[in-house]
Amino acid sequence: MHRLVSQSTFKCALCLRAIKQQNAVSNLHKNVSRQFSQASPLRGEDASKVTKDSEDQASIEAQILKQASKNDLEKKGAEKELGAMSRRLLEATEDALLEGGRAGRKAVEEAGFSEELKARLLERVEASTFKSENVSAFTEASFASNIGRGSRDIATGQAWTGQEAAEDTVLRMLDDARKPLNPGLRGPGKIPSPIVDLRLKKQPKQRPGERLANARDKTSIYTISKDSQMSEREREEFRKELKERFSPGARPMPNSIRGLAALANERIEDAIARGQFKNIPRGKAIERDARADNPFIDTTEYIMNKMIQRQDIVPPWIEKQQELVKTANVFRTRLRNDWKRHAARTIASRGGTLQEQMRTAEIYAQSEAVHNPKKRAVEQISVPTNTTDDPVMVKIVQEVPSSSTGDPVIQILAETKEDEIDIGKISPLKTNRQPASEQTSAALPPPFRIPSWEESEQSYLKLAITDLNSKTRSYNLMAPDLAKKPYFSLERELQSCYADVAPQLAAAIKERATRPAKELVEKIGHRPGGIMERFGSDKVNVYDSKRPLYGFKEFWNDLFGDKQP
Repeated sequence: MHRLVSQSTFKCALCLRAIKQQNAVSNLHKNVSRQFSQASPLRGEDASKVTKDSEDQASIEAQILKQASKNDLEKKGAEKELGAMSRRLLEATEDALLEGGRAGRKAVEEAGFSEELKARLLERVEASTFKSENVSAFTEASFASNIGRGSRDIATGQAWTGQEAAEDTVLRMLDDARKPLNPGLRGPGKIPSPIVDLRLKKQPKQRPGERLANARDKTSIYTISKDSQMSEREREEFRKELKERFSPGARPMPNSIRGLAALANERIEDAIARGQFKNIPRGKAIERDARADNPFIDTTEYIMNKMIQRQDIVPPWIEKQQELVKTANVFRTRLRNDWKRHAARTIASRGGTLQEQMRTAEIYAQSEAVHNPKKRAVEQISVPTNTTDDPVMVKIVQEVPSSSTGDPVIQILAETKEDEIDIGKISPLKTNRQPASEQTSAALPPPFRIPSWEESEQSYLKLAITDLNSKTRSYNLMAPDLAKKPYFSLERELQSCYADVAPQLAAAIKERATRPAKELVEKIGHRPGGIMERFGSDKVNVYDSKRPLYGFKEFWNDLFGDKQP
């Protein structure tokens, strides 16, 4: 028997694809141009009506398409008419409306654009602004129904702006506040439930003593409850006493933590019900420094001062201040002592009695008080400067009047290293009266000065003032603005020295004249005793003691004797 063998030619995938496309195109043309081969007799009657309706509909569609094509051509022509400059101006206008705010809108209105163009631009701006504000809503609305929940959350999430949001920061800080527990400690501990034995058990036998006590209690309870002489209040108190026997305090103490917590909570609630928590003091008040909220104190300076006080630390500028004050006091003390000694010697060397010398010193003191009074009520205003090479310090000096009738004069001076410049004087209104000091100033001599002494001490004084100013400069570099000190001036120090020493000259002259003369050379004469007694002291101290004497024998035994362990 012969087999039937089907012979078929091999075709590649590209050829099959091309054939399918050709078949699809031919079928499409066939469907479009398909007509009925035989017309129905029923359809022959309305053929004319159908053709008329189709012609009318075709004409209407042709008119709509023609009008739409005209509008499109007009729009295209208008768009084609816009050149590069027009498009650039349109973009600049849109940018001004988008980013310029009120100023941009005002500039667009003043530029003279047409109302239609402005309305269109503003509409585009509002649409873009609304879309940018609701990006997530537009994104979610454009999703298809087959997109999952996770993809929706990722797409509608807030975009990263370069800074962390406040709620995310708070959540992260709360998570990082406590270290997470180990996995084994995170869950609540499992407490094993007690095993309940449901088997019947015999009641434990009571001892005779327990039975007797229970019977006695029951008898007393029955007797008291039936007693007619007891009031209702006494019976209520007796019932409470009986109930307390079944309270948690009367039972054995619990062995578990929960039992202890329950017992503590119950006792606390009972105490609250009795009113024991009403008048409890609220605790110790918090000590708060009033300077912490002072707006006139620098926060950094306040914190540093608190740290220094708490740790008992001395800042470096305090040590420098102590050194500066000590050096200034030593310099001023020496200057006053030298001037007082030299002035007293000079006045005493002029001759005369002691009373005349003291009277001369008192006259010079009065003249010094008139011409160079002591400065009081001095306020130093520190001027913060970056460099202290040439600072300007302002000093407000209020001169104290020499008499009660005089009026004070406030003088403002601007001091520098070299000189003093008189900025201004503020004095009260002039009156006809004159102070008594002005009347007597004409009869007083000028203040007592010795130019030769100043010239001889000039080198030392300048060197000392230079040293003080260098220490003041190093101190001002460390100290805060409120603690800075002015520089020293030689003229000011001399005037202060003269004013302080002048009232003391009379007492110094009297002390110098009345004190005994000091023997500068020891007198050599005959003294009783031998030569060896001259090397000894005049006074001998003898101590009486009852302890045994320590002589040469004891010394020898200690030196060469047997050493006992």
